[in-house]
Amino acid sequence: MLNVDTGGADRAALAVLAQYRMATTEQMHLVVAPGVRIEQTRRRLAKLRQEGLVDRITLPQAGRTRVWFATQYGVDVASEWPELREWRPPRLVADRTAARLRVGHALVVTETGLAFLQDARRRGDVCRPLDWIPEVYHPLGGGEAVIPDALLYYRTSGDGEGGSMLRAFVEVDRATMGPERLAAKLSAYARLHDYVPTPVGRSRPRGADPLPEESWRHRYARFPRLLFVLDGTGPAGIEARMNALHASAHFTALHALLSSTPVLVSALTDILRDGPSAPVWRPIQDLGQRVSWMDAYRLPAAAERPVVPEPDRSWPAQWGTPRS
Repeated sequence: MLNVDTGGADRAALAVLAQYRMATTEQMHLVVAPGVRIEQTRRRLAKLRQEGLVDRITLPQAGRTRVWFATQYGVDVASEWPELREWRPPRLVADRTAARLRVGHALVVTETGLAFLQDARRRGDVCRPLDWIPEVYHPLGGGEAVIPDALLYYRTSGDGEGGSMLRAFVEVDRATMGPERLAAKLSAYARLHDYVPTPVGRSRPRGADPLPEESWRHRYARFPRLLFVLDGTGPAGIEARMNALHASAHFTALHALLSSTPVLVSALTDILRDGPSAPVWRPIQDLGQRVSWMDAYRLPAAAERPVVPEPDRSWPAQWGTPRS
């Protein structure tokens, strides 16, 4: 058998960096190669930079931390790979100035994804590096869209054969907008939950076809959980943001979403301290509760639909199994 080094580790690193937008050297190491010495990750990133696939900026205010991102060439290469089939190449990702201006939010999103990834490794669950997908586009018609900070794919190891398939939209808030604007994001998700595309180009004869379904059903078996992760402010600011989400939970327009979908909020500090599977989340309808984001997903019977087979999003075997 021909033994050829196909550069699988380099490919894995580029795929993750392109999809995650930005990551520090340490974050990249913990995502793609936690079982080896960090020097190997540094060498790999330097090699990819020499080949023009990735670049970096340096943060002087953070001990000269290096932050990596894919170049336009790297984006073009990675966008051809089947493992990134749900990924939309971002605009200006390869621009150093744009990278510098968005680095704070991007690194917190990466840190949040890393928390879920490491938690899954500890628990024996399945959440591969490419199961954290930032900025997945969900159209609402008329040029509008919902673009969560990240979409999470997760499979638990318990609950019977094969475990449970979980999905979550994740919104990371760093206190750059007022509490009311944060809470207003709920209305966008409520619209996505109810949005039915209008047929284009033809009228629908009475009784000819079943009513069209909500657009999200073509992608998900169930509407993903909605998780708000709060950072960038002290305990009082965190509490104010949670209260704003709680107040908006009483709006009539959110009833369908909240009656069928867990909407939870947590401080990033709690997630990093205890792990995202711990009871660090509060349902926005009842902030007095503390639950795990994995708590049972209960849908009204009328909302049940046949389960749609999930796409194969496994970490490619030729890349090896990430070790914790």
